Amino acid sequence: MRLGRGTGHRIIGSVLEGGVMDRHMAWQVLCEYTQSENLRKHALAVEACMRAYARKFGEDEDKWCVVGLIHDFDYEMYPNAADHPLKGSEILKEKGVSEEARRAILGHADYSGVPRDTLLAKALFACDELAGFITACSLVRPDRITSLEAKSVRKRMKDKAFARSVSREDITKGAEELGIPLEEHISFCIAAMREIAEQLGLVPGAAAHTEN
Repeated sequence: MRLGRGTGHRIIGSVLEGGVMDRHMAWQVLCEYTQSENLRKHALAVEACMRAYARKFGEDEDKWCVVGLIHDFDYEMYPNAADHPLKGSEILKEKGVSEEARRAILGHADYSGVPRDTLLAKALFACDELAGFITACSLVRPDRITSLEAKSVRKRMKDKAFARSVSREDITKGAEELGIPLEEHISFCIAAMREIAEQLGLVPGAAAHTEN
């Protein structure tokens, strides 16, 4: 998938002090590397969940949002496990993004071998797969995410034919690592995503968009 674009690809954006990328520039980087609207919406969904958890835990909201937004920015170009998110991490390193942020992004892929040893890394792992599954659950409902509840998501998790590419094991493990009961975690992320439902295309009749 567009692997040929890798060589000489333009790196854009800037990095703020302390290795924290500005959110506006993070969005530009995401859009530069990711043309798929669905992948951009996924990035926004994970960002929303990370923002909510940063507030809950009293962490750096800007940093957590950016990590959520760019965690899969290289996926469209490097979709294979041998490359994603490793290639992306190298790009971010060139940009001066902090090691903490890059390790959190690497850690969201078990096969990277990078342990999730910070709250940031644990939150990203916990939100990533679940955000995708909540989106899938919402899209098959007439009112989308408007009245979606955790119990409906749990029920869908038992249906192995539904959104089969989403790892139920990762969703469960993510909540466990974060130290939050699964039902509570699901409800929390639904609420976070509901706040930007129109951007995510999860409001019936709304014009979906992913503009900053």
